[in-house]
Amino acid sequence: MAEPLLEFIDVRSGYGEAVVLDGVSLQLPANGTLALLGRNGVGKTTLLLTAMGFVTVSRGAIRLAGEDISKLAPHKRSHSGLGWVPQERDIFPSLSVEENLTVAARPGRWDVEAIYGVFPRLKERRTNMGNQLSGGEQQMLAIARTLMTNPKLLLLDEPFEGLAPIIIEELTLAVRKMTEDEGIAMILVEQHAPVALALTTNAIIIERGRIAHSAPSAELLQDHDALDRYLGLKLGEG
Repeated sequence: MAEPLLEFIDVRSGYGEAVVLDGVSLQLPANGTLALLGRNGVGKTTLLLTAMGFVTVSRGAIRLAGEDISKLAPHKRSHSGLGWVPQERDIFPSLSVEENLTVAARPGRWDVEAIYGVFPRLKERRTNMGNQLSGGEQQMLAIARTLMTNPKLLLLDEPFEGLAPIIIEELTLAVRKMTEDEGIAMILVEQHAPVALALTTNAIIIERGRIAHSAPSAELLQDHDALDRYLGLKLGEG
């Protein structure tokens, strides 16, 4: 059996004395895609922050491609192959689109031309400053800039939040190209469960800091009882 790309082994983490995740174990295969679902405040973002090293692991271990990264600093985890796109986007407002892309680039499959192939809108805006972009364009740039580091695994924290439907459609198309055509591994935290499930192979639902349910994404999308019970989603009614 192939070694997992990312593995959480009985992980407990939190902020100071406050435990947020407790006993979390998961495996993501190479090229795997995982939707991370749950109501607000259950620990979804904390799981990504724990993977990146911004939240301390007090028990258990995190492995990336077989290497224990539990004690590594965030920048070292980035160099090991984790690519994080935070909700805040954190693009450089006074740099152009192309400068944003190249400022932290590392050699690999993803260069400027490859990025423009997936995000044609960024090619059109390549000379615009970061602060001249719409919210949706800034989100595209945040994802694209992280891709330029050529990560093994992309961690996306609610990339569709607050975006117009037409931009969500454009962004989901880009994410699908990245994962299905280019084989990028991804963990996606997203409030819009149907969107997240359509873009991933597998899904887990977190409740009170623990994994309450896991299933193939296509199967969970049809499991209206589970979606209602854990997420309060009423699908298939009317």
